[in-house]
Amino acid sequence: MLKSLLIVGSGSFVGGALRYLVSSLMKSPSAAFPWGTLTVNLLGCFLIGLLYGAFTRFSTADSPWCLLLTTGLCGGFTTFSTFANESLRMLQSGNHAAFALYVTVSVVVGIAMTWVGYLIVKQ
Repeated sequence: MLKSLLIVGSGSFVGGALRYLVSSLMKSPSAAFPWGTLTVNLLGCFLIGLLYGAFTRFSTADSPWCLLLTTGLCGGFTTFSTFANESLRMLQSGNHAAFALYVTVSVVVGIAMTWVGYLIVKQ
């Protein structure tokens, strides 16, 4: 367990640093749209798709490399990529009800919980 935590933590460190770098490079003081976050999310989704496809193709999804690069690097770069990957796996397995519930609850309740947390602290 400790080895897995260190592997994930190492990947998360690199992913988080890359997220900060990409977001900083794309930040425009006059922009009202979060281009950096959108870019990070889309790049992370593409990357985790490539990685998950490769690890699945070569039957190495249980390897430390998979843990480092998907859970660690991509998870540190953007958890949205993990959300997208899990959603895709539900669709691929034909679990459409779970997919719809997961996506709806994640987005709608996630935004609602952010709002509630904001209101609690703001008062």
